[in-house]
Amino acid sequence: MARVKTGIVRRKRHKKVLKEAKGYKGTRKTNFKKANEAVRRAMAFSTEHRKLKKRTMRELWIIRINAASRANGLSYSKFMNGLKKLEIELDRKVLADLAVNNSVEFKALVDKVKAL
Repeated sequence: MARVKTGIVRRKRHKKVLKEAKGYKGTRKTNFKKANEAVRRAMAFSTEHRKLKKRTMRELWIIRINAASRANGLSYSKFMNGLKKLEIELDRKVLADLAVNNSVEFKALVDKVKAL
């Protein structure tokens, strides 16, 4: 059986990893072994943080809604409970956008909940 050399395959694999490590500091971008470790770690973190991003955005929306509803004299939980009772199905992303950009319409929602 003939001996198989990995020259071409190895070069291709190394180039792929080093291309992904572009922008890293020091030997992490030039030395394959260090670059490979850095890239694998970065990929693991990016996977985890894609999941965490959703959680963080929801927290931000809740903070914005709470601040805007308290400015209009109602707590977040009472406001959300009132919306549910009135069967107004707006998600937190839309409510947060209303609170930041259209405070008049948000105030109208708060007034509807207060009248309940």
